[in-house]
Amino acid sequence: MNIWIAIGVTAVGCYLVKVVGLLVPAGALERPLVKRLAALLPVALLAALTAQQTFADGHALVLDARAAGVAAAAVALLLRAPFLVVVGAAVVVTAGVRALTG
Repeated sequence: MNIWIAIGVTAVGCYLVKVVGLLVPAGALERPLVKRLAALLPVALLAALTAQQTFADGHALVLDARAAGVAAAAVALLLRAPFLVVVGAAVVVTAGVRALTG
């Protein structure tokens, strides 16, 4: 039953955050600092999520095939490859390293 309480509290919390966001005056959202933070925050969160999913396994730091795939994607980005090529390079390198290392 505790899980349903957690789900209910989370749902109510998400709804309240959305309502508070709608109640913010439009003038506050037009400030340059707010606009800059709104533009940079998704990039920072995505980078943090990618790093956590790539280099962490529970509480341990790991360097495995995922790190090789991210490195391949970074190289493809530096070479200004199209997005699908970047993703394809990451997939191929990750699969190759996993095939070679078992």
